[in-house]
Amino acid sequence: MFKKVLFMLVVILMTVSLVGCGGGKKALQIKGSDTMVNLAQAWSEDFMKIHPDIPIAVTGGGSGTGIAAVIGGSTDIAQCSRNMETKEIAQAKKNCIAPKEIHVANDGITLVVNPANPVSKITIQQLSDIYIGKIKNWKEVGGADAKIVPLSRERNSGTHVFFLEHVIKLGNKKNPNEFAQGVLMMPSSQAIIEEVKANPEAIGYVGLGYLTSKEKALAVAKNSSSAYVIPSVKTVTTKEYPISRSLLFYVNGEPSGEVKSFVDYVLSPAGQQVVLKMDFVPIK
Repeated sequence: MFKKVLFMLVVILMTVSLVGCGGGKKALQIKGSDTMVNLAQAWSEDFMKIHPDIPIAVTGGGSGTGIAAVIGGSTDIAQCSRNMETKEIAQAKKNCIAPKEIHVANDGITLVVNPANPVSKITIQQLSDIYIGKIKNWKEVGGADAKIVPLSRERNSGTHVFFLEHVIKLGNKKNPNEFAQGVLMMPSSQAIIEEVKANPEAIGYVGLGYLTSKEKALAVAKNSSSAYVIPSVKTVTTKEYPISRSLLFYVNGEPSGEVKSFVDYVLSPAGQQVVLKMDFVPIK
């Protein structure tokens, strides 16, 4: 009788332990870039078909959120649409974190307007002038006599940082240009898409994977004497499109265990096929 009671007690304790630990399996944490959140979710769903024993939790919040999480040791993978800054790497090292950068996909920052807008092309200089408040009317860039409503991602977004450095500052970090006060800061790429669909006067920027048939992508030129190029998988791959960038993972040190399994999958032909399926650009 005593042995039977003891056995039942052990079973109960084991069951409580498993329930308390979510079945005894901690989810692989991926946090960061909103541009990449749908891509990471698609990767995760495909990966878990192969590895059902490895649960994955994907959350957005922006590249800054992912970087802060990897610095603080609260995520396994930070997904980022910008590089970590020198001061962020220094902070990570203070916390005994050794951030390793892994190039996982490519993207073209796509300028979107409402299909009713007659403007179809624009230069980087004109974009800079719009976002610093120098150009305020669509007629100044070949459109209708209407006020321009510029939309941007919030400051925690890696896309915001990239656009600031490569478009608004024209590729020169010492350039004093900044976003004008009238620029509307939007919480996500999807919020920009929704506003552009509803507002013929709006212009915004999103990752290539967010473009649908309900918005119009502008052809972009480096300057007035350069060719205007529509963003696409092909033009980003060939680097013809002038606002292209890398999409990145940051992990703590050399990947191992489940992190390595996931990274290896993402870099495999199957993982890169998901990149293409999600309308981003594979690295190979």
